Amino acid sequence: MKSAHAGNGHLRDFTTDPRVLIIAAIAVVVATAGLFAGIVLLKLIRLTTNIAYFGQFTLAELRLEDTPLGLAAVIVPVIGALIIGLMARFGSEKIRGHGIPEAIEAILLGRSRLDAKVAVLKPLSSAISIGSGGPFGAEGPIIMTGGAIGSLIAQMLPVSDNERKTLLVAGAAAGMTTVFGTPIAAIMLAVELLLFEWTPRSFIPVAVAAIVAEVERTLLHLPGPIFPFSGSMEASVVGLGGWVLVGIASGLLSGLLTQLVYACEDAFQKLPIHWMWWPMIGGLVVGIGGLIEPQALGVGYDNIANMLDGRVVAAAALTLLVVKAIIWSVALGSGTSGGVLAPLLIMGGAMGAVLAGILPEATPGFWPLLAMAATMGGTMRAPLTATFFAVELTGNTHMLVPLIAACATAHAVTVLLMKRSILTEKVARRGHHLVREYRVDPFALTRVNEVMTTKVESVPATMTLHGAAAFLTAPDTRHPSFPVINEEGHVLGLIDPPAILRWRRAGKHRKTTLGELLAGSKVTLAYPDEYLEGLSDKLLLANVSHLPVVSRENARLVGYIGWKDLMRVRSKKQAEERDRSALLSFGSRRKAEQGIGDPV
Repeated sequence: MKSAHAGNGHLRDFTTDPRVLIIAAIAVVVATAGLFAGIVLLKLIRLTTNIAYFGQFTLAELRLEDTPLGLAAVIVPVIGALIIGLMARFGSEKIRGHGIPEAIEAILLGRSRLDAKVAVLKPLSSAISIGSGGPFGAEGPIIMTGGAIGSLIAQMLPVSDNERKTLLVAGAAAGMTTVFGTPIAAIMLAVELLLFEWTPRSFIPVAVAAIVAEVERTLLHLPGPIFPFSGSMEASVVGLGGWVLVGIASGLLSGLLTQLVYACEDAFQKLPIHWMWWPMIGGLVVGIGGLIEPQALGVGYDNIANMLDGRVVAAAALTLLVVKAIIWSVALGSGTSGGVLAPLLIMGGAMGAVLAGILPEATPGFWPLLAMAATMGGTMRAPLTATFFAVELTGNTHMLVPLIAACATAHAVTVLLMKRSILTEKVARRGHHLVREYRVDPFALTRVNEVMTTKVESVPATMTLHGAAAFLTAPDTRHPSFPVINEEGHVLGLIDPPAILRWRRAGKHRKTTLGELLAGSKVTLAYPDEYLEGLSDKLLLANVSHLPVVSRENARLVGYIGWKDLMRVRSKKQAEERDRSALLSFGSRRKAEQGIGDPV
C-alpha cells in the first residue's frame, strides 16, 4: 500500500535545482563586465566635468567651484542637456530618467531584455549629464548599465526568463558595488526592489555577482569604505526618541521630494514643445542653481564627506538642501539622465545637519548620517538596503541599531502617506500596477482535502446517454458536471452538457452506457493530500473546471474540487487580513471587530 504522502515526495523548502550553479558561474562574468562598466562610467564623469568646466582633457580631480567660467558656467548644463535630448530622441528613449524604474519595467514587462544601445548610451548620457553639472549620482545609471550587460549576456545563452532576470539583476548589483563598495546593500537592493521574489535561484547568483565585484574592485585598489565614519551614540530612551524623530522628518522629506519630482514632470508634460528640448530647460535651472550654491552641482560626494565630518553648519546645509532639491527635481522631471541615491544622501544629510542643533547630543556627523540613510530608505521604500548601505559606506557597524530605527520609521511614514515610491510611480504612470509585498502563496500551503466537497453527487457507469442528457437538463440538477463511477467506486470520467452534445453529434446511440462511452478515456484526478499549487496546473492543462478527488490507497472517489474552492482559499486569506477578534477574553465577553476602518 502506498503512503498517504507518496505523491508529495518532491516537496521541499525551496524549488531550486543544481542549475543555479551554472547561473552563478555566468554571474561571475556578468560581475566582471559590470565592474569595468562602472569604472568607465566614473572616469567618463570626471573627464566630462574637466572638459566642460575647465577645458582640460584630464582625469585629475578638479573642483567645480574652481571653474574659471564665472557666470558663463550657467550655459554648461544647458549644452549637456541638449546633447542628452538628442541622444534620447535619435538613440534610445530608455536613457531618460534615473535608471531603476526602467530596470524594473524591463524585468516585469519586457522579459528582462535590454538592448545594446542602452548598455552604451546610458553611461555615456549619464556621464554628460553629471559631468555638465547635473545634480545626480552615478548609481542609477550604472545599475541600468550593469543590468543591460547582464541582460545582453543572458540573451546570448539558452536561459529561461527568470534566469535572464537574475543575470540582469546580478549586473545591476555588480554595478552598484563598483560605485560605492557596498555588496551587501547591493544584494539587499536586489531583494527589496528588483527581483520581486525571495528564492535561492535568484539570490545566490546575485550574491555571487556582488561579492565578485567587491573582490575585484579591492584588487584594483578602489577605495572602501568611501566615507569612513567612526561616530556613534549610546542606546537610550532619549536617543531612541531622536532616531525616531529623524525617521519621521526623513519620511516627510521623502514624500515631499517624490511629489516635487512628479509635479515637475507633470509641468513638463504640459509644455507645447517636444520632450527632446525639456532637458535644456532643466539644465538652465541647474545652471542658475549652481551660481547660488556650487556645491549642489554634480555627484557631490564631497558634501557627504563634509557632513559626516561635521564641517557643514546649519545655514549652509539649509541652502544646500533647498537648492539641491529644486534643481534635482526639475532636472529629473525634465527627463534627463541621472541617478537618485547620491542626491538623496546629500539632501537627507543636509536636513540632518539642520536638525542636529535640536536633537540629543551625539558625535559630529551622527545625525546627518542617520538622516541620509532614512531619506534614502523612505524615498526608495527599501529600509534594509538603506541601513546596510550606510554601514558599508562608513565601515561603522556600531550604527546598525540607530540606522534601522530611523529607516524603519521613515519607511512607515512613506508607506502610510504615499501609494508609490519615487521608483515605482514612473512605472505606475505608464499603466502598470506593482506589488512589492512578498507573501507565501496560500495555494502552496493548502491541501485538496481542506477545501474539497466531500458529499459528492455522482452518476453510475450504467446510466445511458439518453438518461445522462435527461439528468443534466432536469430542473433540480444543481451542478454542471458530475463524476462517473463504476461499481467499485472508481472514477471513469466526467460528464457535462458539452460532452453529451459531442457524443450525440458523433452518432452515439441513446442507449449506450456512460461506461462504454468513457472506456479507454484518460481521466485527470486529484488526491486529498495534494497541494492546490499543483492542482491549479492540473485544471489548466486538462482545460476543466472541476476534478474528482480519489484516495491514493484504493482509487475510490472521496471528493470533488473546482475553481470556486480555490477562490475560497483566496477569500479566507483576505479574511485573515480583514477580520479582527480578541482571542483572550479574560472573563469578559469576547469582542470581534470586523472591517475596522472600512465604510459601513
